[in-house]
Amino acid sequence: MWESVLLLCKTAPWALLWLPVWLLRGRAHLKRQIATHVIPDPDTLPYRPEVLAYLERSRSEGRALVLATAADEIHARAVATHLGCFSDVLASDGQRNLRGSVKAAQLAERFGERGFDYLGNDWVDEPSWVAAGRAIIVAAPMRLLERVARHTPIESVLVKQPPRLRPILRVIRPYQWVKNLLIFVPLVAAHRLFDAAAFRSTLLTAVAFCLCASGIYVANDMLDIHADRRHPRKRQRPFAAGELSIPTGFVLSLVLVAASLTIAAAAISWAVMLVVSLYIAVAMAYSTRVKREPVADVFVLAALYVVRLLAGAIAAWIPLSTWLLAFAMFLFLSLAFVKRYIEVTANAGAIPGRGYTPQDGLWMHSVGTTAGYMAVLVLALYVNAPEVSALYHRPQVLWFLCPLLLYWLSRTWFRAGRRDTHDDPLVEALRDPLSYVVGVLSAGVLLAAL
Repeated sequence: MWESVLLLCKTAPWALLWLPVWLLRGRAHLKRQIATHVIPDPDTLPYRPEVLAYLERSRSEGRALVLATAADEIHARAVATHLGCFSDVLASDGQRNLRGSVKAAQLAERFGERGFDYLGNDWVDEPSWVAAGRAIIVAAPMRLLERVARHTPIESVLVKQPPRLRPILRVIRPYQWVKNLLIFVPLVAAHRLFDAAAFRSTLLTAVAFCLCASGIYVANDMLDIHADRRHPRKRQRPFAAGELSIPTGFVLSLVLVAASLTIAAAAISWAVMLVVSLYIAVAMAYSTRVKREPVADVFVLAALYVVRLLAGAIAAWIPLSTWLLAFAMFLFLSLAFVKRYIEVTANAGAIPGRGYTPQDGLWMHSVGTTAGYMAVLVLALYVNAPEVSALYHRPQVLWFLCPLLLYWLSRTWFRAGRRDTHDDPLVEALRDPLSYVVGVLSAGVLLAAL
C-alpha cells in the first residue's frame, strides 16, 4: 500500500487529495481505491531469495501454497501471477481488511484450527501464528520470536532480523555532507575564517544543511523506489532493496528536516531558515518532477549547490560576490552534466525516471565541458579584478589555480568519457587520490597569495 501511495504521488498527484476521504470508509476501501489507480510492477519488487527457495521447496514436496495478505486483492493477484507458485490468494477485498485477527479467523475457518502452517515476519502476524500448526518466521524481532515459540512450534527461521542502523546510515548518505563545505566558502573568500561569531553561525548552518540534505535524500529515495529497482546499482539502495520500510522513511525524513529548520531558526537566524526552506522546496520540486525534465534537471542540481553558498554568506553576514556566483554557476553546471552524462552513457536505453536517451551523451559532453572551462575563464578574469589586490598581497600567484582547475575538470571529463568513473562526481572525487593532490596544491596557492 505504501509503495502504491508513492507511485500515486508521481503518476496522479491529484488523487492524493482523496486519500482522507477513502480512509473514512476504512482501510480496506482505501487500499481498493489505491489499487484501482496504480499497481507496482511485481517483476521488480524485492523478493527475499530465502523465502522464494523455501516456497519452491515446499511446492515440490506437494504442499499447497496460499498467499494470505492484508494487501488489496488486485495487488496480491499481480504478485501471485508473477511468482506462479500459489494455488490461491486471500486478500483485502475493499470491504474487509484481511489483517491481524481478521486474517487469522479467515485462515482458521478455511483450513481449521492448527490446520495450516503460517509464514510471516511482523507482530501483526501473531494471531495467525496462534491459529497455525507451525510457524515459519522471516526477519522478525527476537522478542516476537520468543513469544511465538510459547504457543506455536517453530518450523524454521528463514532469515534473522537484519540490523537497522546500517541501512539508515546508507540512506542518509553522510558522505554527501562534504558538499556542505561550500557553506564555508564565503567565509574563507572574505578572509574571516577566524571570526568566532561568523564561524559559529556558518558551522551551525552547515549542520542544518547536513540534516536537511539527508532528509531530502531519504524522501528522494522513497519517491525513486520504482525507478531505482530498474537501475543496476541503485536497486541496492535500502528502500529499493526492501531493507527499510516506507513508514520508517517518512518518519526519518520528517525528523531530519524538522531538526534542520529548528536549528536554523533557533540557533542562527530566520534568514538562514528561509534559505533552508528554499533548499527544501527546490530539492522536493526536483525529486517529484524536475528530475524527469531534460536540461532543467541539471540546472536545478547546479542551483542546489549555489544555494549553499548563499546560505554561507547570509549566515556570516558577508555580501556574496558576483565573481563567486558566476564561477559557482559554471563549475556546478559542469559537474551536474558529468553526473547525467555518466548515467546516460552507461545505459543502452532510456534512463529509468529520467528524460534522456544515450544519443544525448554527445551534447551533454559538449555543454558540460564548455561550462567547466567557462568557470576557469571566470577565475582567470577574477585574478585581474581590482578588488583582488585588497584581499591578497600577491594576487598574481592565484593564476596557478587556473591550470590546476583546468587539469582537474579535463581529467574528470576524460574519465567520464571512458566510463572509468563513478556516476556520482562527489564519490569519484573522494576516492580519487589526484583530487586530494589538486586540493592541497590549490590550498598552497591560496596561502602563497596572502
